[in-house]
Amino acid sequence: MPVLTVNGIRINYYDDAPPAGAQNAPAVLLVMGSGGSGRAWHLHQVPALVAAGFRVISFDNRGIAPSEECPGGFGIDDLVADAAALVEELRLGPCRVAGISMGAHIAQELALSRPDLVDRLVLMATRARPDALREALCRAEMELYDQGIRLPAAYEAVVQAMQNLSPRTLDNDVQARDWLDVLELTRRSGAGYRAQLGVRVDGDRREAYRGIRAATRVVAFQDDLIAPPHLGREVADAIPGAEYELVPDCGHYGYLESPDAVNKSLVEFLRR
Repeated sequence: MPVLTVNGIRINYYDDAPPAGAQNAPAVLLVMGSGGSGRAWHLHQVPALVAAGFRVISFDNRGIAPSEECPGGFGIDDLVADAAALVEELRLGPCRVAGISMGAHIAQELALSRPDLVDRLVLMATRARPDALREALCRAEMELYDQGIRLPAAYEAVVQAMQNLSPRTLDNDVQARDWLDVLELTRRSGAGYRAQLGVRVDGDRREAYRGIRAATRVVAFQDDLIAPPHLGREVADAIPGAEYELVPDCGHYGYLESPDAVNKSLVEFLRR
C-alpha cells in the first residue's frame, strides 16, 4: 500500500494495472464515499476494470485510516484538492474518474474546478443539492457522535442495512444475514468518520455543474434512500450532454449489491 504526501497529509492509495503493465493502460481514479475505504472497490470494480485493460487507482480519503484522519475537520475543497494532487503526482491526467456518493461529489467538483485532469466522468448515487430528509439524517448522525452515544453494533448494522440495501436483498434471508454480519464487523467510527459527516453539498450546485465539460454518465440506484434517483437525474440534467442510467433492484450500496450491472456500465462508458 503506497503512500503519498499531498497537501501536507499522508494519503494511502492502491495502484492496480493489467498484467502487461501500467505504461500504456488508460488510468481510472476511483473515489470512495463517506466512511468507506478505497479497498471496497477491490471486491468487484477493480478486477473488472483491470480485466478490461485499465490501470486503476483507488485511495482512502482523508478521514479514513491509514490515510490521515484530520480529526479537526475538513471540507469538500480539501477532498477535491487531495484527488487532484493524486492525479498530478501519479501523472494520470487527464484521466477517467468514477465516484460514489461523497466520492461522486468529489469527482464532479474536481471535473468543474480542474477540467484539465478529468477526461471522462461516472457519478454513482450522486446529487447536486441538499434536501430536507437527507440533511436531517446527517445532522442526527453528527449529534449522536458528538454526544458520545455508541449504539450496539447489532442495532447499528440493522439500521445501516435498511438504509442502504434494496428490499430484494433485505427480503432474502441468506443475503440479509450475510450483510448484517459484514456491517456489524465493519461498523463506521472514529474522529475521521465524524469529520467526513460534515462534508455535505453546500447549496444548490445545479447551475454550477452546467460548466462541467467532461463526458459524463450518472448512475442511480432504483431503491436508494440516501441519494434517491430523482436527485441523480437532476445532476444528469444539469451537466451538458450527460447520460443517465438507473440500475434496478439495488440501494445505496448498488456497486456492491448489483456489481455486474455497475461494472458493465463502468467498462462500457469508460472504454469509449
